[in-house]
Amino acid sequence: MYEEEIPLTRAGLKKLEQELEQRRTVKRREIAERIKQAIEFGDLSENSEYDDAKREQGFNEGRIIELEKMLSKVRLIDQGGNNANGTVVLGSTVTVENLDNNKTLQFTIVGSAEVDVGENKISNQSPVGKALLGQKVGAQVDITVPRGLLHYRIISIDNCSEN
Repeated sequence: MYEEEIPLTRAGLKKLEQELEQRRTVKRREIAERIKQAIEFGDLSENSEYDDAKREQGFNEGRIIELEKMLSKVRLIDQGGNNANGTVVLGSTVTVENLDNNKTLQFTIVGSAEVDVGENKISNQSPVGKALLGQKVGAQVDITVPRGLLHYRIISIDNCSEN
């Protein structure tokens, strides 16, 4: 499933490790308790609570395996030292101006395992991420996306290390 390295920021690594720990401990106990209670209802052949708990158990165990595989392939992004030449690199937080509507946007370029649209963390493999990588402050970038063409100008690049 994960043949290649998985680039993660320190924050992304911490988040995955916390999810794995929560699923191994808290979630497993909760599901085991649900299964135990469902068994007490009797006949398992027509016990929807039991079926639901077993499905959730399977999903949880599958996610644990997936997280373990991901964590075994992690390559930590060194955000503090990557910006020696002033370019956008994996882990950079980039502020851009949309030249079509003059709005300012900010993206953090991360590996695909760390994408979080709600936090403006976009994949280095996405059209926007690919187009911004290697660019410098002041560069105008035209990006083809499914909805059309975007025109951005890079205002700033921040590569501060995360905790």
